[in-house]
Amino acid sequence: MLKNISWLGHASFKITNDKVLYIDPWKLKKEDKADIILITHPHYDHLSLKDISKIQTEDTIIVIPPDGASKLKGNIKTVRPGDNLTIKGIDIKVVPAYNIKKDYHPKENRWVGFILNMKGTRIYHSGDTDFIPEMKKIKADIALLPIGGTYTMDVAEAVEAVKAINPKVVIPMHYGDIVGSVEDAEKFKKLSPVKVEILKKED
Repeated sequence: MLKNISWLGHASFKITNDKVLYIDPWKLKKEDKADIILITHPHYDHLSLKDISKIQTEDTIIVIPPDGASKLKGNIKTVRPGDNLTIKGIDIKVVPAYNIKKDYHPKENRWVGFILNMKGTRIYHSGDTDFIPEMKKIKADIALLPIGGTYTMDVAEAVEAVKAINPKVVIPMHYGDIVGSVEDAEKFKKLSPVKVEILKKED
């Protein structure tokens, strides 16, 4: 399944299977046709109308927390932590994403991460979050976790999150743009108790 996951920089991913799914599309280099777009929260580097317009079609379904939905047009589904839904054959579990000791992503905003079940492989995109207690209940084969610090987990916190989730593979994200560096990703790879795949940013 790893070969189906493309890192587009920052927290942005494209996952292809039978469907084309984007998570937090940002700074996209080219147009595409997305079947599903998942938005974790309405910050500008996660909810980018310019980038959504490059991949949204009449058939695209966009999944987003309520406080960002009014900015969008089309087939919109609003979600909150704890929701479960199936879209175009993909089971999606909506989980919390928040900061504990900083104010960038308050828990009361009810912003989210997603666990996707794609043909039996569970892919967890954590959204912008710290290492939170809810992660101890998350079951995932592949985890996409932020490591950049400042607004999210740093490397040390991400390592603790990996220990709690115990996925087969981790892909670091939320570095290399705004905050975090490739060096952070390499440090994370050395410290992680499970396999880390540092993906090359795709255009």
